[in-house]
Amino acid sequence: MIVEINELEKVTLKNPIVVEGFPGIGMVGPIAASFLSARPCMRLVGTISSTHFPPIAAIHDYKPVSPARIYACEDHNMLVLFSEFVIPAEIVLPLARELIDFAKSKKAKAIYSLAGIAVELPSEKLHGIASTPAMGDLLKAKGVELIKEGATQGVSGVLIAECAAQKFPAANIMVETNKPLDPASAARLIDFLSSMAGFKIDTKPLLQEGQQIETKLKGAMEKMQSLHQDYKQMEQNPMYG
Repeated sequence: MIVEINELEKVTLKNPIVVEGFPGIGMVGPIAASFLSARPCMRLVGTISSTHFPPIAAIHDYKPVSPARIYACEDHNMLVLFSEFVIPAEIVLPLARELIDFAKSKKAKAIYSLAGIAVELPSEKLHGIASTPAMGDLLKAKGVELIKEGATQGVSGVLIAECAAQKFPAANIMVETNKPLDPASAARLIDFLSSMAGFKIDTKPLLQEGQQIETKLKGAMEKMQSLHQDYKQMEQNPMYG
């Protein structure tokens, strides 16, 4: 398989929601997903692997882990997926299809992609793309402005198109941002997700520790990119003793 989801342990969830936070504008997806994954109820239940992914391991709390991970929380009936590197373009479509198959295998009620939309002067408005008319009605009822015409890219863009083709309930929820890293906007997305899913997650720590989280994530992403470039250079210029 081009992309493989590796389940580390079985989880007992009943029609959970799946939250996707792959890198994109403002890095709001990874920031939100990383914050969610650190909640006390969350535990690591799976990884995502591909021969197209950079040959990198992340290290957190002294432990080497996959940089593309899946977490689960029974309390909130939720699965969270994210990566600490930008997904290569050639693998986005296979990954999107694998994520849908995974969501279906878990009998998930919906997939929510958390993302940013670049604007010069951000407003409090939330924008959305829905895969089904019912999901569109739900977003509008929550005050989300649906995008009528335009384009979207990356994992969330391809994923929502594939969900629409398969008539699987999904939504892209996008917050306006003009920052390369935006923890405050990530907090807004989590607040909205909480209202959609019917649970409460306190985002005050994310707002209070925004600068610290921003610095940590920026450093991790830069390290991933640097290691990948070093590895490619090593492949091109091997040294022999």
